[in-house]
Amino acid sequence: MEESGQLRRAFVDATAGAISGGVSRTVTSPLDVIKIRFQVQLEPTNQWALLRRDVHRNSKYTGMLQATKDILREEGLKGFWRGNVPALLMVMPYTAIQFTVLQQLKTFASGSSKSEDHINLSPYLSYISGALAGCAATVGSYPFDLLRTILASQGEPKVYRNMRSAFVDIFRTRGVPGLYAGLTPTLVEIVPYAGLQFGTYDTFKRWMKAWNHLRCSNSSQGDEFISSFQLFICGLAAGTCAKAVCHPLDVVKKRFQIEGLQRHPRYGARLEPRAYRNMHDGLRRILLEEGWAGLYKGIVPSIAKAAPAGAVTFVAYECTSDWLESFLT
Repeated sequence: MEESGQLRRAFVDATAGAISGGVSRTVTSPLDVIKIRFQVQLEPTNQWALLRRDVHRNSKYTGMLQATKDILREEGLKGFWRGNVPALLMVMPYTAIQFTVLQQLKTFASGSSKSEDHINLSPYLSYISGALAGCAATVGSYPFDLLRTILASQGEPKVYRNMRSAFVDIFRTRGVPGLYAGLTPTLVEIVPYAGLQFGTYDTFKRWMKAWNHLRCSNSSQGDEFISSFQLFICGLAAGTCAKAVCHPLDVVKKRFQIEGLQRHPRYGARLEPRAYRNMHDGLRRILLEEGWAGLYKGIVPSIAKAAPAGAVTFVAYECTSDWLESFLT
C-alpha cells in the first residue's frame, strides 16, 4: 500500500510538472526569444550604451519594442516561437524531473508525503531541496536546452532548418561534449536559481497562509485555503527574485551555447569557438569588454518572462496535481 502510494505520488508529480512546464513555456516563448537575442548579442543592447561606447557600432537589437518589431517584420509571428519544440522537449522532462525529485526530497525531510506538511519545512530545507531538484532536472534535459538556444538565436537566414539538423551538426563537429556546452555555468546558475525560486515560493505561501489566517474570521479555513490568484502572486514574486539574482550566469551560459554559431552579419559579431576558457573567464571578459550592462543584457525581457513563467508553472502544477489526486482517488 505504501509503495503504491509513493508510485502514485511520483506519477502525479511528474505528470503535473510536465504539463505545467509545457503550458508555461508556450505562453512565454516570445519573451524568451527576445531575451536570448539580447543575451547572445555582443554589441550594446540599448541606445544610450551605444552612443556612450562607440557611435559607429551597429547593434541589431536596442530595446524590447524595437526587437519585437524587427522579429515580427523579418520572421513573422512564428519567429517568436522559434526553438519552441526543443524547448518543450527540454522543459517538460525538466519540470517533470524537478517536481518529482523536489517532492521526494521534501517527503524525506518532513517524513510525510502530504503537501500540507511540506509547506511547514524550514526555509533552509526548502532552498536545498529546490537546488538539488534543479540540478537533477538540468543534467537530464540539457541537450534540448542547448538546441533551443541555438535555434532561437540564429535569426534569418537560418543556419539550421530544424532541431535534427542542429543536433547532427553539433554532434558531428563537437561530439557529445558539444551537446553539453555551457553545462558548468548552467549548474552553477541553477543551484541558486532553483533554490531561490522554490525556497521563496514556499516562503511566500507560508506568508500568504498567515495573512489568510489573520484576515479570515474562520481561522481553520483561512489557514488551509490559498486561492489560485494568491498562488499566482507567490509564483510571480518567486520567479522575479530568482531571475534578478541569477541573470549574469544565464548570459554566460548562453554565450557558451552559441560559440562558433554562424549567423548573418546583421545580427552582430560572431562569438568564436572557445572564446571563453571557463565560466570565470567568461564573466571577466564580458565585464571588461561590455561593462556591467553586458552581464545584464536581456534582463527586462528575462524578468518579464520569468515572473509570469514562474507564476503559470506553479499554478498549473498545483491545479493539475490536485486534479490528478482527486481523479486517482
